[in-house]
Amino acid sequence: MRTEQEMFDLILNFAKTDVRVRAVYLNGSRANPNAPKDKYMDFDIVFVVTDFESFTSNNNWIDIFGERLILQMPEAMRYPDGSGHFNWQMLFTDGNRIDLTLIPNVKLELIENDSATVVLLDKDGILPSFPPASDNDYIVKPPDELFYYSCCNNFFWCMQNVAKGIVRDELPYAMGMYNYIISAELNDMVSWYIGTKNSFNVSTGKMGKYFKKYLSTDLYEQYTNVYPNGDYENIWDCVFNACDLFRKLANQVGNCLGYTYNNQDDEGIITYLQKMKSRTL
Repeated sequence: MRTEQEMFDLILNFAKTDVRVRAVYLNGSRANPNAPKDKYMDFDIVFVVTDFESFTSNNNWIDIFGERLILQMPEAMRYPDGSGHFNWQMLFTDGNRIDLTLIPNVKLELIENDSATVVLLDKDGILPSFPPASDNDYIVKPPDELFYYSCCNNFFWCMQNVAKGIVRDELPYAMGMYNYIISAELNDMVSWYIGTKNSFNVSTGKMGKYFKKYLSTDLYEQYTNVYPNGDYENIWDCVFNACDLFRKLANQVGNCLGYTYNNQDDEGIITYLQKMKSRTL
């Protein structure tokens, strides 16, 4: 695997010698001083360029970065966001990955004010003045009362859909509802709980990837037991495990923030789940 310095030299040498590239900056985990460091971190690079179409009309120029295993171009796929930038996500045979975004120099408004940003090159002084890189934009923020209540309500409300999916033998529906809707609400609550334990001054990472770092061994073990394997009995076990964990964390978050936990929603759906599992409804 090429070293970090080799990758930066490759990227910046291209940028310095190509007159179309006017500025370069780094964002993402490599720019975040508080992110755990390892050799698998992506190189999230942004080029601000002139003659934008000359880059997007022919992809051969990206071969300079190395032999690829796979390439993704989100703006040339099914759901482009149409904002005016273009992105090449490249995984190389040596395991390195570059996510390279190009922004036209006539659309500087596309430059995001991300706290994890490091300027690498600015030939014309066109980049804004970024503060020292930090993870301030990613620190867990306390929910307001409505957001907290909505999370609790939706977590338990959607459990009925999982139960119906199980009893109807509709596995994709049950798993989809659980993995996409309920897990998202649970992860929000886990993040807020971690926030309360750390004065809302830490980041739990994208999709909760740092949960293990901040949860106690017991809580993290309980968290790992909310992921079902597709067997209906296991899904039922995970459903009740998730409810137990959510209840525990939501009560602590509510107590910390001065919010009232809705026991009625909790007790009502637990009764419903028990009846659905026993087929008494």
